[in-house]
Amino acid sequence: MIKSFGSLYAGHVDFPDLGFDATPVNDRWLSEDQLNTVYSKAESIAKTMDSNGFDVFWMAEHHFQREGYEVIPNLMMLAVHLAHITSNIRIGCGFNISPMWHPLRLAEDYATADILTGGRVVFGVGRGYHTREVEVFGNPMIDADANRNLYEEQVEIINKAFNEESFSHHGENYTIPPEVPYRGYNLKDITLVPRPVNRPVECWQPIVSASERGLDFMARHKMKGIIGGGAAAGGASDEVIYSWQKMQEKYGTETELGGNLCVGFSFHIAETEEKAIEEARPFFEENMKMFAPLGFVRGLSENQINALDSGSAARSAGLPTLEQSVEAGNWLVGTPESITEKLMKVQDRYPGLDMVNVGQVIGTPQEVIEEQLQKFGEDVIPHFS
Repeated sequence: MIKSFGSLYAGHVDFPDLGFDATPVNDRWLSEDQLNTVYSKAESIAKTMDSNGFDVFWMAEHHFQREGYEVIPNLMMLAVHLAHITSNIRIGCGFNISPMWHPLRLAEDYATADILTGGRVVFGVGRGYHTREVEVFGNPMIDADANRNLYEEQVEIINKAFNEESFSHHGENYTIPPEVPYRGYNLKDITLVPRPVNRPVECWQPIVSASERGLDFMARHKMKGIIGGGAAAGGASDEVIYSWQKMQEKYGTETELGGNLCVGFSFHIAETEEKAIEEARPFFEENMKMFAPLGFVRGLSENQINALDSGSAARSAGLPTLEQSVEAGNWLVGTPESITEKLMKVQDRYPGLDMVNVGQVIGTPQEVIEEQLQKFGEDVIPHFS
């Protein structure tokens, strides 16, 4: 049963133009003043959610994006601030990209945020997908196997740091601690200071490829998964959700179908489905311009991807349409009543699912995000409380 609603804001600023006919992604180079509006925008969205029945405001970690699409580099610093200007919502890390961190610094920062906010920050980690970000920090992204190996070892270290009073680790990428002399003895173990006071730490990870290795790792470490929302295609896949349930059973976690998951949808409310689609179309197009070249729109040819930077030529390139996304269930559009009905069907289909993310794609202006979240909070959430 759906009990909790969240929304993901990946950190885009408002743009002067949107859609296929607008400025190509690589041609956007915004001023510092424009980029820094991300913080007041995040504050406004958080306050809107806080007063309209939402549970978790998720944000995404990204770096070096002078184009203005994802420009929040430190989730936990911003989460502490947002927790102090709101009263009800939790602030979710969706996600800290651990290959851009030393795992112990990430563990320390989360523990500090946990203490300062009284447990209102939700921990989440991911492997990343921007080569410009991960590789600049000196770690692998192009080499997917090396990236995954590093990520998995980092999560192992973070779990030890959270859960053990003292620990050591000897792996492919890290030896913690190094055996060095310290104040008259040889160092053999260390203690994280501080440790999170709210333990065990609830840890979330995106489910994108849903590989057997990835699901196995998550289930073994008792992690929770988010499907859809952000860069990944929205909606839920029966195959993935059944695989996740089976993998959890392998490690002794019995759940109803959809348990320990959050499913994400993009949405737009209007008087009719047709009007909602037309209003949301430029946001859908801008989002595709950003993410298709990164591999998040499957099945596109090189010509189709190139067409995204060619203005209106993109409209005749056979690209996926918003109507197709609505039909596939990735987007929820229409009246509050029709969206409520669709979510009720999702709830019936996955009885173990208790958390859903709903939100707007990258490119959506602040005014529209606030308006849409308020409508959803007023007219949809009460049907599930």
